[in-house]
Amino acid sequence: MESRQIPRSHQPHLTAPAVSAVVVVVLACALLGPAPTRSREVSVDGAAEVRVARLKYGGGGDWYCDPSSLPNWQEQFARRTGIATARTEATVTLDSEDLYRYPLLYVSGHGRITLDQDEQRELRRYLEAGGFLYADDNYGLDTSFRELMAQVFPDHDLITVGSDHPIYHCYYDLPGLPKIHEHDGEPAQGFGVFKDGRMVVFYSYSSDIGDGLEDADVHHDPAEVREAAARMAVNILVYALTRP
Repeated sequence: MESRQIPRSHQPHLTAPAVSAVVVVVLACALLGPAPTRSREVSVDGAAEVRVARLKYGGGGDWYCDPSSLPNWQEQFARRTGIATARTEATVTLDSEDLYRYPLLYVSGHGRITLDQDEQRELRRYLEAGGFLYADDNYGLDTSFRELMAQVFPDHDLITVGSDHPIYHCYYDLPGLPKIHEHDGEPAQGFGVFKDGRMVVFYSYSSDIGDGLEDADVHHDPAEVREAAARMAVNILVYALTRP
């Protein structure tokens, strides 16, 4: 799966040094705006590290699914971009004191997701302050996730993210969201919530990026399928860190 020539309009995001420079600046400026508990994730040698946080939610869904997906995502991101990235995932709830340390919250699962009103308000606050939510339907999350987004952002619809959007081109030039697992046979579709012209939520439906990121012996996906999932995951994190 060779990457195609990147459109000129996306070239500022292409190289690892360029992305690294942006990430360092973003992290140094505390990324999500004023919050007293915020700090950077720091490695043993003092370098700032990117770390994705898995969101623990209520409703009975398996928020903990695909346990190897997030560590593998972070490992692939570090290897491909050269950016200092944590090797272990973080798990947070929306009342966690360290919530604002993390530039991206990751949500996945097969079942129902619910947040109470306080959690909904905090999620909106986190996103409006500069955070990013990536939700990956692992088959069964769709109905409740759409209901949740309507509760968190009643004034902003979850809309289709077309293949020309920068999230598909900001590091790898991709034709759109890759299809990893069949599920009901529907095409892979990306959706987003946009606020003030800026995407704050990205939702992958009928794709299952998380399964494609899992260890190879879990789902036995072909190498090209796992590569497609890795490239999309890298793009998602690059986009979350570098979007305007």
